[in-house]
Amino acid sequence: MWMVLVGLATLAVATGWLPDGDAIDIGVTRAAPILGFLVAVTILAELSEAAGVFDAAAAVCARWARGRVAVLFVLVAVLATLVTIGMSLDTTAVLLTPVVLATTRRLGLPPLPFAVLVVWLANTASLLLPVSNLTNLLAMQHARLSAIRFAAHMSVPALVAIVLTVGYLAVVFRRQLTGRYPIPEPETPADPVAFGVCALACVGFAVAVAGGIVPWLAATTAAVVAVTVSALRGRTRLRWSLLPWRLVLTTEALFLVVAAITRHGLGHLLALAADHAGPATAVTAAVSSNLVNNLPAYLAMETTIPSGSGSARLFDVLVGTNTGPLITMWASLATLLWAERCRAAGVHIRPLAFAALGLGGVPLILLGTLAALHR
Repeated sequence: MWMVLVGLATLAVATGWLPDGDAIDIGVTRAAPILGFLVAVTILAELSEAAGVFDAAAAVCARWARGRVAVLFVLVAVLATLVTIGMSLDTTAVLLTPVVLATTRRLGLPPLPFAVLVVWLANTASLLLPVSNLTNLLAMQHARLSAIRFAAHMSVPALVAIVLTVGYLAVVFRRQLTGRYPIPEPETPADPVAFGVCALACVGFAVAVAGGIVPWLAATTAAVVAVTVSALRGRTRLRWSLLPWRLVLTTEALFLVVAAITRHGLGHLLALAADHAGPATAVTAAVSSNLVNNLPAYLAMETTIPSGSGSARLFDVLVGTNTGPLITMWASLATLLWAERCRAAGVHIRPLAFAALGLGGVPLILLGTLAALHR
């Protein structure tokens, strides 16, 4: 997919279908801080996972649940929510998914409820902070909002989205969330120094962003700390594959392709489909996300909102693009990455079954979150 997108983006710029000025504005001026953040947070997350931070967090959940499956389900929900809010939905999808699946396998539990819980919260819990989702970073940039103002505006909707997600999935999987499991013994990290420094870097990064530090700067600083300790403690952790070059190329290509299509009529069509604010805007964003992917859906709909505007309509779009892409497997990059991790772990989820689950829960979560936004 990434090669096709890169080819289309190159063609759009080379043929002038996307003028040079627009390509520089969207592909460099707007994309640079987003891509810088993406690279830094990916390196931080990968090195933290290598140091055992996510494994330890999942093990703590298993012990705190004291053998009760239903309680473990709630604690994994808390962990997925915290990782999504503080380190982005892609981190949850890529790094937390295999950890949770390995934990359920070790405890002899059915993996499906926990796998679905992780990917749903990777999307629906990504409303609170700018770093939680690339769409949020773009919206903050477009509206010229601080992280604190953004979080203040989205705090209640984010809470509602999380509660509705966990509640809906708990009801759907209620028969598989009964019983008990043997409580695992605590384990010591292989390298306590690297583990401690990487864990502190993750917490420090989230706190810095919540405190108003520019996301790319906070992520880069935390990544440098993780790289430094990894270099000092064991150079084998540092490898070129840490750089998410395919993800960067895919994201950059999406920026350019969507800018070109929007310039030639897509933005006008979306503007006609959505009203000034409210359900129509959020529903249009959610439907568009499931048709094409939430990042291009957001970029296209953003063009219908004046730059510098912190209007309710911008937040309606985010509710649609963040809580809505749970019907098709390609609706968000995080869901695609999650599906790959599930297949690698031997957990297979049919697209139709995934869609049926989404059709039942997305309207509930979307409308509930929207009601909280316009309370």
